[in-house]
This record gives sequence, structure tokens and C-alpha cells, in this order.
Amino acid sequence: MSTRPDLSSIPAQSQDWPGSVSRLDPPADHGEESYVGHGRLAGRRALVTGGDSGIGRAVAIAFAKEGADVAIAHLPEEQADADDTLRHVEAAGRRGFSLPTDLRTQEANADLGRKATEALGGLDLLVCNAAYQMTHDSLEEFPPEQVARTFETNVFSPFWLSHALAGELEGGGSIVMTTSVQAYAPSEHLLDYASTKAALTNMVVNLAQELGPRGIRVNAVAPGPIWTPLIPATMAPDKVEGFGSDTPLGRAGHPVEVASAYVFLASDEASYVSGTVLGVTGGKPVF
Repeated sequence: MSTRPDLSSIPAQSQDWPGSVSRLDPPADHGEESYVGHGRLAGRRALVTGGDSGIGRAVAIAFAKEGADVAIAHLPEEQADADDTLRHVEAAGRRGFSLPTDLRTQEANADLGRKATEALGGLDLLVCNAAYQMTHDSLEEFPPEQVARTFETNVFSPFWLSHALAGELEGGGSIVMTTSVQAYAPSEHLLDYASTKAALTNMVVNLAQELGPRGIRVNAVAPGPIWTPLIPATMAPDKVEGFGSDTPLGRAGHPVEVASAYVFLASDEASYVSGTVLGVTGGKPVF
């Protein structure tokens, strides 16, 4: 029986963007205590963007508990959460590195790739997870600068990171991207965000064809409603209330409940899996 906090009736709440793990009510489980590793990523070296909180934090912790050294990219203002993530990575006996980065330019992504490779002594796994969103009720309310930032963070960054690191990943590396159920069942108030996730889904399939002959597998995880700081930091309190209760399982998911999908896709257990999107949605359809 799970002892995780109940997410079936999340109360209305808000946070200043980009949000913090410590202010989530109820708290989210990132696998700090609950995730048990089995050595599936022993000796691997991973870069996880958006690794300070939410899904990225859970992936970083799970990868470390599976035996990988982990570098996490995050915004400078997310340093406190990033430091806490790295404490858990190091508690698992692995090396952890904090790489504050605004991912919106090609130059920033190329620089991040260099820094991560230097810190880790090479790279085997790339997880493109960082994302930006803000919600609005009508098309006319979406500001041009927001739409640009959403695409720069959610689509351009994964493209430029893959571009920068393909040579390093060649011959056995793996790329895992975070898309979303929003790519298949978009919400009107997430118009630009949902569009970016659809673009990422296409990119995963395309890159798998391009990079497969070079020995690089490319896959994605499509989460449904997962309880992370992104939700109260970017959505109106009335939309946060009851978040995830419309899924067939009746609740939002904890970040740790998504992390094992990334472990599978990054591990040798998925050695013949590429160009695939794995849904972790609480029962919402992904097709």
C-alpha cells in the first residue's frame, strides 16, 4: 500500500513563477525515499534539463539510484530546489552537478552540452525535460513574448541540445524527451504549450530515424497531470483545485510515478525501443 500523499483532491493554490517544491500542498513524492534502484544505469552519465523540481527531479534521483552520475540544468532562480535535488543524487552515492542555464538560445544549449560533458567526463543519456507554460482563457490573451519563450524552451532547446550532443552520444547513447498528453488532447488555455508538445512528438519520431544508424535511441515520455510546481505557478487557482481528478484513476500523479518510464527508456531493457512515446497519464488516452 502506497504511503504517498493523496492527490485526489488538490486544493486551490498559487505560487510565484517558477515555483518551488517546498510550497506544494500536498507535497509531491520525487522518489527521495520511495524509489528503489536496481543498477540499471550503472556507470552511465546523464544530463537532465529542468532537473531542479517536478519530473526532472524525480528522473535525476531515479537515475542516481540506478547508478548514474547526473548533471541537472535549471534556471538560476531555481538554485535552492536544484541544490536539494543534488543532495539526493549524492546521497545515492553518485556525482551530481548543477548547471544554471536559460535554455532559450542555441548558444546556451551548446554551452550547456560542453559543460555537462566536461563535468561528467562524457555523456550517455540526455533527458530534455525543461518546459515553460502560462495559461490564458482566449487566443487574444496570449502575449507574443510568451509564445516565443514557450517554443524556445520547449522545442528549440531539445533540438539544439540534440544537435550539440549527438556526436557525444553516438554508439550507444539515448535521448528521452518530455512531451505531454497535451499533444493529443490539448486544452484551450494551454494553446501554445500544447502545440510545442505536439512538435516534440514529431521531433522524437524524426530524430529516431536520423540518429538510429548512429547508434542513438530517441524516445519520449508523455505525462498526464503530474503534481509539480509548474502547476500552481502557471495556472489559475480554480484550475489547480482538483487538478488531475478528471483522469480515469481519479487523481494527479506524483513525479516518481513517471520517473520509472525514463529509466526504462534510458536502460538496456529498451535496447530495441526507439521513436516511441510512452504515456504515463492516469488513463487518459495517448494515440
